[in-house]
Amino acid sequence: MKNFKSHYPKLKPNLLIAISLVLIVACNEKNITAKKSETLSLKEAFKNEFVIGAAVNDQLIFEEDSLGAKLAKEEFNTITPENSMKWMYMEPQQGVFEFETADRYIDFSTKNNIAFIGHNLVWHSQLAEWVERITSKEELNASLKNHVQTIAARYTGKIHGWDVVNEALNEDGTLRNSLFLEKLGPDYLVNSFKWAEEADPKAELYYNDYNMTRKEKRAGAIELVKMLQKNGARVDGIGMQAHWGLTDPTLEEIETSILAYADLGIQVMITEFDITVLPNPWDLEGAEVSQNFEGSEEMNPYTKKLPDSVNTLLAKRYKDIFSIFKKHSDKISRVTFWGINDGVSWLNNWPIENRTNYPLLFDREYDKKPAYYSVLEVATDSTL
Repeated sequence: MKNFKSHYPKLKPNLLIAISLVLIVACNEKNITAKKSETLSLKEAFKNEFVIGAAVNDQLIFEEDSLGAKLAKEEFNTITPENSMKWMYMEPQQGVFEFETADRYIDFSTKNNIAFIGHNLVWHSQLAEWVERITSKEELNASLKNHVQTIAARYTGKIHGWDVVNEALNEDGTLRNSLFLEKLGPDYLVNSFKWAEEADPKAELYYNDYNMTRKEKRAGAIELVKMLQKNGARVDGIGMQAHWGLTDPTLEEIETSILAYADLGIQVMITEFDITVLPNPWDLEGAEVSQNFEGSEEMNPYTKKLPDSVNTLLAKRYKDIFSIFKKHSDKISRVTFWGINDGVSWLNNWPIENRTNYPLLFDREYDKKPAYYSVLEVATDSTL
């Protein structure tokens, strides 16, 4: 590099001082910009693309997990209850609703200006026992309507959107033979969306499911949404549960699915996002919670720490996937991680209990992992 003074020998001293000051200021501004990018939160980094969310638990909402609560406020602009608004907790006895915990979730989101996603109103799993004992079609239909409308109405104006129906499809795209389908037929799907809209007209309404990148299930989900729309039910978005691995699904499958769902004229949301780094039993399918397998040393290889080589693979996987999200940010409205940090991830206990998994952007000490920075890199890369 040429010496500054020797390259401009005729410059007057005052002009040299002025130019030097400009350079100093420019360097300082560059340092400030670099420092700002290092401290940029996820929600700030993607503010022009989509909102960034996380599933949260009771300990965080009651601020018993103060570090988790702090992280939620700093990094995310939407939250979803991981378990506490499912049927078994909200209506444990027929017609008797437990709102205290759910109210605390709403209070936390309102107080901290965080959009709240209700999860969920209708699901075949984690039902209260009394629901499964109903034999009458009329009684089940009345109970379903009462459940959906009582909860949705209570939080009118306080919830941004609802996962109205969760996981109603089989892997081949056909309707799951749940209690609701068996006794009420496909009408339960249409009615659930209509009841939710009647109770809270301003809330967005979503269908949410796993393995939504697989060809047959994707086709089934598309037909399901079309059926709902044809029958006068409002569907505002589809939730692609992203319980993915280091190689599966392929990036092409992810991108193809985003485009296919967007063609329905509705929002695409990436929900329940985590990336397992552990080996899975050979016959594992998606995120079916009833599946469980016995553990072994082979299935739990990283009990002490995640090797640097795997951390690198995880960071690259997140970067590659978020590059697709950013590319199609005009179609994606939300990306929600399923948990705040590795320590509270459901993947530590599914499909095998008591494993040590590392699927999220924050480690067990709430520190940012390489994957966190790879995601931020996507946000700040103007070439993507």
